[in-house]
Amino acid sequence: MMDELFEPLPVGKLELPNRLVMAPMTRSRAFTGGEVSELTVEYYRQRAGAGLIVSEANQPSVRGQGYMWTPGLHTAGQVAAWRAVTSAVHAEGGRIYAQIMHSGRVGHPVLYPDGGLPVGPSPIASGERMFHPDGMLDHPAPREMTRDDIAGAVADFAAAARNAIDAGFDGVEVHGANGYLIHQFLGDGSNVRTDEYGGSVANRIRFGTEVARAVADAIGPERVGFRVSPGNGANGVGESDVPDAYAALVAALAPLGLAYLHVMELGNRDVTRLIRAGWPGALVLNPHPVADGSPASPADGAAALRDGVADAIAFARLWLANPDLPARIRAGGPYNEADAASFYGGDHRGYTDYPALAG
Repeated sequence: MMDELFEPLPVGKLELPNRLVMAPMTRSRAFTGGEVSELTVEYYRQRAGAGLIVSEANQPSVRGQGYMWTPGLHTAGQVAAWRAVTSAVHAEGGRIYAQIMHSGRVGHPVLYPDGGLPVGPSPIASGERMFHPDGMLDHPAPREMTRDDIAGAVADFAAAARNAIDAGFDGVEVHGANGYLIHQFLGDGSNVRTDEYGGSVANRIRFGTEVARAVADAIGPERVGFRVSPGNGANGVGESDVPDAYAALVAALAPLGLAYLHVMELGNRDVTRLIRAGWPGALVLNPHPVADGSPASPADGAAALRDGVADAIAFARLWLANPDLPARIRAGGPYNEADAASFYGGDHRGYTDYPALAG
């Protein structure tokens, strides 16, 4: 039964009926204008039994986009499209936050109407590639952001948060993980600036802290979560001082009174414990994969709750393939297997057609 997963939990303005969080997962099924479709409405409606859904990442601006067919929260059409999703989730008794992500240097000129470069803290390419229907494209070296660019990006996050509330979301999660813009500023491998946004730990956490504060000021801190992935080298970000950097970031975020901190764990529970010790509010943990590389199980999540290292547990693939995940956990399974070939792009297959338990 793993009863720990089914205890209620206050998070910001919400009372979660269980501690099973649906992690944000890019699915690349939005229209080219960044509007989600009716398929997306059904996808999230099916998963409304989560204690909290965190949506796929939304770009807060045109230049914040990093992939094909991803949604945004910076136009009226995007807001209207998301409103259909939040209405459907709420009609099923669910709760949903919008994740807001600026991709930074993880992007390409083909995504932007002006054909310009993506932006980042320093003119260092990620070393990764982007999918395009005409073939894989190398990420170019980004244009180094000016102070005005930085201030504009902070304002874009805040504006997207206000749009999210207008679209009916219960709150927003600021994406500071996985090698995207906030993480690019945090990492000393991707940020070699010599001004107040680079160099020391105190300088490298400045941008993420400014974003969190601006979003909290825009919609209320009790509606804001923040996601981190300490030591994650995704998209070429390098971090040589993980314990120091994340202890400082947590110390800077703690006084803001945010709804939660979301930790994507990469095998280092000691860092998670360090973060837990410094974080006064709710902590959502996306547990690290098990030894063979497979995703963490519900039992792993329940163990983390019992251990006191987390207050709620976020799963990704389990939610993707099992829209009725709470019922399956209570029943002891079985669990649908996620089809990796349909993770990104496509139609309803591998998206809204995973079956629920019979009966």
